[in-house]
Amino acid sequence: MKRISPLRSLVACRWTNRARKRLAAVGLASICLLSACAPKFDKGEEVVQDKGSKQQEAVIPKYNIADSYYRVILPFKPSGARGEVVNDVNTRLDVDEFETGLMRLATEQFPADEYLFQEGQYLDSETVGKWLARKKTARQLKEEKMKPEDNIGLNPPIGDTGTNEQKNKQSPIYLASILEHDYLVKIDNDKVKLGGIAIGLALNSVHYYSTEQGYPREVKIKDDVIEREGKRIAAEVLKRLRSMKGLGNVPITIALYKQAPRSSVVPGHFFAVAHVDEGSSTIDDWEAVNEEYYVFPSDEAEENHRDDWLKFNNFKSDVEDFFPNYTGIVGRGLYVNDQLQKLTINITMPFYGKAEVIGFTQYVTGLVMEKFPDYITVNVYIASAGQPESLIVRQAKADEPFVHIYQ
Repeated sequence: MKRISPLRSLVACRWTNRARKRLAAVGLASICLLSACAPKFDKGEEVVQDKGSKQQEAVIPKYNIADSYYRVILPFKPSGARGEVVNDVNTRLDVDEFETGLMRLATEQFPADEYLFQEGQYLDSETVGKWLARKKTARQLKEEKMKPEDNIGLNPPIGDTGTNEQKNKQSPIYLASILEHDYLVKIDNDKVKLGGIAIGLALNSVHYYSTEQGYPREVKIKDDVIEREGKRIAAEVLKRLRSMKGLGNVPITIALYKQAPRSSVVPGHFFAVAHVDEGSSTIDDWEAVNEEYYVFPSDEAEENHRDDWLKFNNFKSDVEDFFPNYTGIVGRGLYVNDQLQKLTINITMPFYGKAEVIGFTQYVTGLVMEKFPDYITVNVYIASAGQPESLIVRQAKADEPFVHIYQ
């Protein structure tokens, strides 16, 4: 445990006491100013969405919150398969990364400043459910009285003989979820049409099942098997998409995502992507995607990214030294091509007043600006037990951070 000198403790105490009156007033004034000056956005640009024989009025939002985000066409149309990803993917972290990561990869073929976003409108819940199922053997088809045309599961069949454990070990479920994103493009001043789609295939790194007695079991799936099966499934998905009305000629991006195990504190990651030209029904080339998440502090981060690990530990040490009632700080870093792109930090500690929150947030903001290079996007979430207290966002290459104190 680190010892803090009496002089330093006294300085910290005096600093906090002075902050209670001055910073509380500043914080209140800031909140009032923000609420008084909140912009009133116009509805946006009205257009007609062209869907073959059907046309429908839509609105393109006038404002975009960031250049890296797509504008979402309105009225918002939920996907017919809405909720399937949440139900099928292991953790909330994987749900978020699966969706935002697919958008990030889609920008390579569908730039955010040229295309509009819409949730998938071609794959409905029933179709996705059938595709995620296991293929049936001839015996299973007969026993379940299924029609052969409904036997379209993309996961391998499970054997007819042997124990449940033996069958699951021999034939794990590879495909966990399918996600569709649609990208629209303006064709003249007042019309938009489908410009392409992106498909994410979430693949299991661990297959979970139960024995006949109800005992939970798991099978770890090797990376080379995940890649092989993912590419096999992607080829079949592409053929099926091309047979759907409206998708015969549009560009299609397909990306493969490796799910993290259920116990993981970081999400999984995309590892391969293919961009298919309009009209093509084959995948000629796959691009490797070098992305991965690391927890800070951790042995893995220290071993593979020691410089970033040291920066985080120095940041953590300064927080601990200045505020002795500190309780917890954890980071999660996204690496793209072995370069840290985004660092998300969660800090939880007890607070005894709003002035202390403001003072602590100001101090941490200074540390963020000093300790981390400007090419990294840093998000800091500060919370007390049960509720958020403040948010700090320093975008890459930004001169000033965004800071918000929750009221």
